Amino acid sequence: MNTSIASDWIQPALYQQPLENGMVKCVLCPHQCMVHEGKTGLCHTRQNINGVLYTLAYGNPCSLNVDPIEKKPLFHFLPGSKIFSLATAGCNFKCLNCQNWEISQSSPQEVIHYDLLPEAVVELASNRHIASIAFTYTEPTVFYEYVYDTAKLAHQKNMKTVIVSNGYINEKPLLDLCPFLDAANIDLKCFDNHLYRKLTGGSLEPVLKTLKTLKAQGVWLEITNLIVPTYSDSMEMIESMCKWLVDNGFEDIPLHFSRFFPANQLPDLPPTPIRILLTAQEIAQKAGMKYVYVGNVPTLGYENTFCPSCKKLLIERTGFTVNKNFIKEDKCLFCHTPIHGVWQLNE
Repeated sequence: MNTSIASDWIQPALYQQPLENGMVKCVLCPHQCMVHEGKTGLCHTRQNINGVLYTLAYGNPCSLNVDPIEKKPLFHFLPGSKIFSLATAGCNFKCLNCQNWEISQSSPQEVIHYDLLPEAVVELASNRHIASIAFTYTEPTVFYEYVYDTAKLAHQKNMKTVIVSNGYINEKPLLDLCPFLDAANIDLKCFDNHLYRKLTGGSLEPVLKTLKTLKAQGVWLEITNLIVPTYSDSMEMIESMCKWLVDNGFEDIPLHFSRFFPANQLPDLPPTPIRILLTAQEIAQKAGMKYVYVGNVPTLGYENTFCPSCKKLLIERTGFTVNKNFIKEDKCLFCHTPIHGVWQLNE
């Protein structure tokens, strides 16, 4: 491992606008940071060097793992398979509840990392016979150039690519990435702009736009909503969120309500009561969402998949393990209703 980024790996940032007095505007995400000479933007990964913005998050992942794909969580995308996961340091949010704050709130130059260029990432996954790569743990948007180059190479090798993201990215870079992206899980933190600012430092509307863009581009999409007690546990807000999802054609998209556990700047809050999670699930189902899951409570069986027509069990899960799968040729084995998802590698 190395603790400093090799200078010949530093890449010019793809989305930037030069300004007067040597400043540069980053146009990768909606923050649109105005970056002074020698400084970095809010995400800690893009530095102004002599009036040009460079990414510091390229070829230097700080975390590498082989995960069950259910951990992302992705429940309708190659269930039971493994996925090669990586992250660099940095994030464009400052979530009060962040589980990975030690790396998300650091610069890539401040953490121990691996030296691993895109070609090596694809080779590692291929040598382990893993058919998918996930950009996860922190925020893939802030290591965009690394994601883009790796995803493009992965597609040349017929490998699938996944982002687990807060969705806070501008439309142009997202559209440029979509041809090399197969699936995404987007964290929809809450459904109130003021609360979004308070919890994350971002805003709601760009995330909603990301959801629409991914859907329109044919990227398989799943949504996670972490319910944080006293912050995002309003049932009225959850009802509004589910209504928006159904009204905008997301009723076939899996929705994961996730249980909060104390972390980072919210150590004194209790875990989300299970009754709150189950009430949210019921609200979503009544609104018309077909596939609603409750996460971080694996012993209760609320992560199983049921047919929306005949209601029979289709996928039985225990934690991140698939025990049974009754989906055949993209359909319910019992009543032959099409089940939305990506079930085979060749889809």
